[in-house]
Amino acid sequence: MTSVALGDGYWMAEGPPAVDDYLNLRERSGLTPRRRDQAEAAVHGSWCGVHVVHEETDTVVAMGRVIGDGGWYFHVVDVAVLPEHQRRGLGNAVLTALLERIREGAPPGAYVSLIADEPGRPLYRRYGFEETGPASIGMARIL
Repeated sequence: MTSVALGDGYWMAEGPPAVDDYLNLRERSGLTPRRRDQAEAAVHGSWCGVHVVHEETDTVVAMGRVIGDGGWYFHVVDVAVLPEHQRRGLGNAVLTALLERIREGAPPGAYVSLIADEPGRPLYRRYGFEETGPASIGMARIL
């Protein structure tokens, strides 16, 4: 697995985090908690992902994944940073890495989408993401 130093005591590794770290990050960062079987499927079903490790504690403190078909559609999901490690540029580093992986592996004109909760909207806007409404809106259903 390739890794890169981010400075300030952090490094980023390619690939989604381990299942236990994934579950911890979702719960502690305010994302909806998931079951272990859901996490296992999510981690293994990623098109790409990255995670950030705090060197001093050897703890996974941030992550992000992309799901998609590899040809046209790419959806950014699970961007999360533990609260005590926020405001240090980790979300920027994660999103930058994910978008770079898409640029490297996707054909020109790929459609990249995400669902943006309020706290993440300023970050996503800085990277050129725009609200799609009213022309089109996201829709969801929980089964």
